[in-house]
Amino acid sequence: MRADEGTTTGRAATPGATGYELRGDVPAPAAASARRGRLVAVSDLHIRYPENRKITDALRPADADDWLLVAGDVAERVGDIEWALGTLAERFAKVVWVPGNHELWTVNDDPVQLRGEERYRHLVEICRELGVVTPEDDYPVFEGVGGPVVVAPLFTLYDYTFRPAGTHTTAEALARAEQAGVVCTDEFMLHPDPHPGREDWCRERLRYTERRLDALPPDLPTVLVNHHPLVRRPTEVLRYPEFALWCGTEATADWPRRYRAACVVYGHLHIPRLLWHDGVPHQEVSLGYPREWRGRPHAVPGRPVQILPVPRPPAA
Repeated sequence: MRADEGTTTGRAATPGATGYELRGDVPAPAAASARRGRLVAVSDLHIRYPENRKITDALRPADADDWLLVAGDVAERVGDIEWALGTLAERFAKVVWVPGNHELWTVNDDPVQLRGEERYRHLVEICRELGVVTPEDDYPVFEGVGGPVVVAPLFTLYDYTFRPAGTHTTAEALARAEQAGVVCTDEFMLHPDPHPGREDWCRERLRYTERRLDALPPDLPTVLVNHHPLVRRPTEVLRYPEFALWCGTEATADWPRRYRAACVVYGHLHIPRLLWHDGVPHQEVSLGYPREWRGRPHAVPGRPVQILPVPRPPAA
């Protein structure tokens, strides 16, 4: 079974009781003179669906000083990505974007047929023209509610190390996934050019990103923003566990603690929830496909998730 919508075969059966209801409402606007903007986030807008495009077009900040983190999978076509990020950049005080796997696809109906690294760099240049912060730019410091924190947009990809139990190599893991009928569309659409493979591109991104994070001032906490989860634990609820192969890398497991994360923001799984891991909150902020968000009780589709301050961890 091929995952025609990218991550579809990796979904959990239901969002569960720890989904949207944990995120809470974005607070009412503060006085403009107080500059009490909030840090909010959303991901997986997938605006090729008309319902999702309408939701994206309706997104507004609660306060003029609000920052919006966009954790990837806005769209596949460059023109759609530019429209969405440009629209949001006109409304929010700052927009920070990281690429998802869908932005990196080269689809047949996109007039921009760039592949791999060249496609990513093209999107970065578009973002810079729009005033949108990318993983290639200086990490900004958010000084609103819950700040100051360094907001670090990351682009790490995956290296097939979230392997099924009993497999020890990438080849074994991919063979197990194929036997289970789980193959991510990335294998057909996400080209790693000029790198030999996606895992090679991932390793390069890890080295580059670690150098940048190591250089941050040690007295400031961070908000780490990535499309894929930085730890494997969020993938444990996937309906098809083999799909974890396309969901991250074991190499980032210590980053949340190592880089003083006040919160980790991610998407990709389409299972919005707040998860505490090793004392650090990990917030999944996906909108997802219409068939998914329609089934979430008590949820307002597309409402950005407030990132800071985070709720207190559950009692031990």
